[in-house]
Amino acid sequence: QVQLVESGGGLVQAGGSLRLSCAASGRTFSSYVMGWFRQVPGNERELVARITWSDDSTYYADSVKGRFTISGDNAKNTVFLQMNSLKAEDTAVYYCAAKVFGGTLKYDYWGQGTQVTVSS
Repeated sequence: QVQLVESGGGLVQAGGSLRLSCAASGRTFSSYVMGWFRQVPGNERELVARITWSDDSTYYADSVKGRFTISGDNAKNTVFLQMNSLKAEDTAVYYCAAKVFGGTLKYDYWGQGTQVTVSS
């Protein structure tokens, strides 16, 4: 049973930083892509960043490029999202997700989400 558990969300002032963590368990994730998504009520879920375990290649949405950094600790099966220079528009529920590298675009596994609130 694959489990993804996020932590690290909270309330922060604009300009501040937060670090989200996603602990993955249930299988070996070396052939997986790990993504961080976010969703605001009424909007579609948005891909924020992703990392491929096998070669550490990354992708960032334009809205977070230069401010957010995704990284992974293979030994601990944990993915991080370091969020700096936070803006009010970064307020959302953030989800960790996983899919097999080279598979479909659809992410197969999802965490429960963690709330990030940025006050202006």
